[in-house]
This record gives sequence, structure tokens and C-alpha cells, in this order.
Amino acid sequence: MLRLRVGFVLIAIVLSFFGARLVQLQGVDPGSYAAMAAAEGAVRVPLEAERGDILDRNGIPLADSIKGKMVIADPALTAAQAPELARLLSDRLSIDYFRTLTALRGRKEGSRYEYVARRVPSTLAGDTLAALDDAGYEGISLQDDPIRDYPAGDVAANLIGYMGTDEPLGGFERTFDKQLAGVDGEATWQSNSGKGVRIPLRESTIEAAQNGAPLRTTIDRDLQWFTLKVLAQAVQQARAESGAAIVMDTRTGEILALADVPTFDANKPTDADKEDLGSRAMNDTYEPGSVEKVLTASSLIDAGVAFPRQKFKVPGSLQRQDRAIGDWFDHGMIRLTLAGIIAKSSNIGTVLAADAFTPPQLVDYLQRFGLGQKTNIGVRGETPGILTPGDVMTSQTKDRVAFGQSLSVNVAQMAAAVNAVANGGVRVSPSLISGSAVTDDGITVGTDVATRTRIISKQAARATAKMMEKVVDPEDGVAPAAQVPGYLVAGKTGTAQRVAEGCGCYDGSTSVSFGGFAPADDARFTVYVVIHAPQGEAGGGSTAGPVFSRIMGYVLGRYGVEPTNGTPSRLPVEW
Repeated sequence: MLRLRVGFVLIAIVLSFFGARLVQLQGVDPGSYAAMAAAEGAVRVPLEAERGDILDRNGIPLADSIKGKMVIADPALTAAQAPELARLLSDRLSIDYFRTLTALRGRKEGSRYEYVARRVPSTLAGDTLAALDDAGYEGISLQDDPIRDYPAGDVAANLIGYMGTDEPLGGFERTFDKQLAGVDGEATWQSNSGKGVRIPLRESTIEAAQNGAPLRTTIDRDLQWFTLKVLAQAVQQARAESGAAIVMDTRTGEILALADVPTFDANKPTDADKEDLGSRAMNDTYEPGSVEKVLTASSLIDAGVAFPRQKFKVPGSLQRQDRAIGDWFDHGMIRLTLAGIIAKSSNIGTVLAADAFTPPQLVDYLQRFGLGQKTNIGVRGETPGILTPGDVMTSQTKDRVAFGQSLSVNVAQMAAAVNAVANGGVRVSPSLISGSAVTDDGITVGTDVATRTRIISKQAARATAKMMEKVVDPEDGVAPAAQVPGYLVAGKTGTAQRVAEGCGCYDGSTSVSFGGFAPADDARFTVYVVIHAPQGEAGGGSTAGPVFSRIMGYVLGRYGVEPTNGTPSRLPVEW
């Protein structure tokens, strides 16, 4: 009887423990214990957001996403056969064997979800999975993982940029990553902890991915392609180091093309030199040379201290302080008008005309034209250029700045400055983004926030354009090769010494350029071309002028701009 009583007591004690545990699980803290139980078999799968497209002005993709797959391993099922499976996967997918082996075994204890390969073409991924199934392997699955694609290859690659495996590494891809990337989602479901199989009717949740928003640019894909090919041909023929060309809509400031040579295929960025992956046109500085004379002359006219028919006696050499200023061509004393100084591109004549300005006056005008400050068009690493402040600029520096040396610019700065003359004296800030977009640095850019600022009077702009017409005149000018058959063209050549890296001195090479607009009497487009370090005989008119002519002729035809049949400039160049 005693043993029976002891037995009942022991049974009662055990049952009381079970009862207390049941009360704890169901009454005191049911949520935490349920969560712990669920977590043991929970599988969390990230849902990749699809990246937004980067489009040209007509909605044609410059960057988009095509179907791809992510190869995923469940280490609970793949660890046992990891070496054999890793060999098969690395061979078929061309991925690293040892990284694959680590993923198959699980990078952390208890992991049920490991990336094996990202952005695998759908066909290859499907064929690989079928081969694994046939061989009896378990634990490998596929998930959608779009592949970034650049349909036009090298077209606008200097602006669009490129993607790494998991992050943007350049261009608009990086600058506007927050807009393009979207937000990843997540799916969570319960699985059989031993087999990784989803348990039917058990709770599951899905937080849908938010796809990225598209980014529309002002670039015209076909015009960008043409500009790039013409520029590349010219750089090759001149055996030059590099080159850049830009096409702007005169009235809106929209950049229709901005090409760099050398460039790269955005689908294969690792095949390119690191120096070619960005935009030299925006990130590198150079001295603009004689194209800058357009800004000096138009400023003088606007200030009322010069006019196109003004007469100058231009000597063969001009002594200034401790050094002499010369022209690109040998001559004795010649008699040139201001129009002639521009047509012949005389450094000496420009300096004589600019004597009417103090350094602060000249700098003030150049700053209004946008020199010495970033355009903020959305290109990372853009240089502001260099323009010495007027209150510290010496008269000697002012002389050189007046004809385009001792200051530096980028391509968009210079094109926008010339475009202000084309646009009747109103500077329109250049744009690469259609509408508006916010950079990852918080700067709003685009056509919606473009500004319009009067720099010089309409009369001064018109007078300057008439002088620029003489530059391409076959009898009076230095750049007849820049003419566009059937159209009046206004332009200006440039040849400038190049500064060597490190020493701050000139290295003996040059940058040659041509900037202008057409039709000259009702400007529709501005084109600016610069070629750096050409070999042999090269000049703004002979080397960059023909590139300008071909690009301008193409864009006028593409946009259906008819000749104005205007009267060519009759300004005298000599007296």
C-alpha cells in the first residue's frame, strides 16, 4: 500500500510539471514560444527589385534589365555532397569552386539559404538545374534575378555607367542609384526542417519588392552613336590621345549627345582601362584656347567698349611685361577689324581689344558665362575648372585668359558659354536629364530646373555671331572645313597648349577645338568638339572643324531644320 501511495505521489508530481509547462506555453508567454518554434523551420527568401531603365529622350532603353536567375543552395540538403556538386556548378556556370563549396556547406551554422551565383542567363540556369535533377542532386533552386543590360554597348557608356555584381560602379547608375534601385522585398514560409520542403497551409508572408523608377535622359541615342563614331574616326586619324564632342539644343540647353573617346562597352567594363570608364569631357580640365575669344569679344561689345568694325593695328609681336605675345601665324604689322581678329584668330589683336577691360571686368563676364563653376548636370566628379578671381588676377594673366590660356574648363561649360551667344545672349543651363531627378547627393537636376540668365544683350550676341560667320569664310577665315553645305554657320577655332600632369607646365602638346552653331541667323543647335594631343600638323579648323561639320550636318537633317537662306556676313576683316 505504501508503494502504491508513493507511486501516486510521483505521478502527481510529474503531471504537475507538465501542467505548469502547459500553462506557461499557452497562457503566460505563448507568442515567444510559437515564434521560436516557427523560426526553426522558417525560410526567408529575398525578393529582388527590378532596376529602373535608363532611357534616351525618345524612350529607347540605354540601360535595362533582362531575365536572369539566381542559383540558390539549401545547405541542409547540399552539404553532404558539396565537393561533387561544387565541381559541377563551377564548371557549368564558370564560377569559383571554393566560394561555391563554402556556399553549399553554409556560410553560417543553420543557414537554409545561400547564394551560389547571381545574374545567370535564364537558359543556362535552367539547363544547369535540369542536369542536377538528372544526376539526383537536391537542394538547388532558382529565383528571378534580372541582369543589367546595355543594348547599345558603348553608346553613352561614359554617361550611363555600369553595374558591379551588387552595386552601381559609375555614371548615372551610381548617381541616381536610389531612384533606379527600388526596394527589395522578402518572402517567409515554413518548411520541413529536414528536407527544406514548404509545409502546406502553414503561415507565409510576402513583402513585395518595389521596382526602381526609370530615368529619362535628354540623349538622342542615334545622334549619340553618330557623334561617337565621327569623333572616334577623327581621334584615330589624328593619332590623338582623346577627344570629346557635345551637341546642345540651343533654345532649351538639352544635351542631345555627349561623346568621349576612348570609351568602353558598358556590358564589359572589366575589359576597359580604368581611365576610360568615366567621362573625361566632364571630369578632366583643359585650356579652351581661342574659342574663348568669342566670350571676350562679345563681352567687350556688350560693355560698349568695342564693336565689330573697330580698327586695330596688330604687330607681329607684342611685348607685355617680361614676355612677348605672338600669333599662330607669322606676320608684320597688319590692320584688322575686331571681326578680322576673330576671323584670323589673332592672340595679339584680342589682347589689344581686351585692354579696354580690367581683370575684374573680364572675370565678371566669364563667370556669368558659367566658367569656373560646375554645371551640376548630374555627372559625378565634374570639375568646376579654374578661373582666377578678378581681384587677384594680374594684367599678364588677364592677357592670356582673354585668348583662352591660363584658365581651364570642361566640355559642357564651354558649350553652354558658346550657346549663350547662339541663344541671343541668354545662357540656358545645360541638362542631361529630362524632367527632373534627384541625385544620391540630394541635388535636383534636369530640364525642369534649368535656368535662363541674360549674359549679354541681344545686339551684342548678334554682332558676335556675324563675326563668327567670318571664321568659316573660305576667303577671310581659318576654318572653311567647318562649313555645312546649305547653311549659315557661326563658329570659332581653338588651339591651346596642354598642361603636363605634376609640373604645372606646358608639355608641348595641344588641344584643338571648334565650337559653333547653325543656322547662324536663327540658331537651333550648338556643337563643340575638342581633340587632345593630336600628332603632326593639327589645328582647330583643320582637325576639329570637319568633325563639327559632319555632326552639325547630321543633326540639322535629323531634326528637319531647313536652311534660312540668310545673307552671309559682310563685315570687313581688314582696313
